[in-house]
Amino acid sequence: MGIKTYNPYTPSRRNMTGSDFSEITKTTPEKALTYSLKKTAGRNNQGKITVRHHGGGSRRLYRKIDFKRNKDGIAAKVIGIEYDPNRTANIALICYEDGEKAYILAPEGLKDGMKVMNGEHAEVRIGNCLPLENIPVGTMVHNIELLPGKGGQMVRAAGNGAQVMAKEGKYATLRLPSGEMRMVPIGCRASIGVIGNGEHNLINLGKAGRKRHMGIRPTVRGSVMNPNDHPHGGGEGRAPIGRPGPSTPWGKPAMGLKTRKKKKASNKMIVRRRDGKAIK
Repeated sequence: MGIKTYNPYTPSRRNMTGSDFSEITKTTPEKALTYSLKKTAGRNNQGKITVRHHGGGSRRLYRKIDFKRNKDGIAAKVIGIEYDPNRTANIALICYEDGEKAYILAPEGLKDGMKVMNGEHAEVRIGNCLPLENIPVGTMVHNIELLPGKGGQMVRAAGNGAQVMAKEGKYATLRLPSGEMRMVPIGCRASIGVIGNGEHNLINLGKAGRKRHMGIRPTVRGSVMNPNDHPHGGGEGRAPIGRPGPSTPWGKPAMGLKTRKKKKASNKMIVRRRDGKAIK
């Protein structure tokens, strides 16, 4: 998918870019596979804001994506590639030979009319889903399960792909997009290929309004607040934060502090962290 530019008839339009949607072949979603999303504006069931900077935005229909891919042995034909407002990746509508339709994440190179299949007897081909034990070492995969049958949880964003590096015993070792090396049970399923729409991260929104359409409200820096509003606030003119490190509005460490639990059970599955250090 390419990036298009616009004529600069306003200052914000000058640097704005957008997707040309050249991969999109179907413009209206499948009604039976959608439902409406209720906006919460970052509030919990008590009406209190628990996630800041959420609110407004365009209305969206949620597309039910088949992350499990557990309909085995039945070929499916790709009907169309669609835009999904709920994720960076595009999605593909497929129709199985028995008439059932489903949405899957669209990998790079998947076209209308192509056949995809799930299960251990499927070929190692773009869009097919099969257990890691049947996928050759070196293959690029996406939509990877962490537990067999749970459905894909890793590598689901546009342009991402993980590589199968090794298989030994009950586990396969994968190199994730972050550089982390991680072991996954060999019975977990993964889809073949790299997710499409890889140029998504090159889009320049150009104006604040496009961020508001996404449901994201403005963020105010702590350093321009008063000291009773933020630990970074106060002082004459531009002042340093006056603390050993950056803080959240509630005084907790921010920006770079590692929050992963030291004794998290799945730490033993990580062979090498994304910063290159081995897990102790």
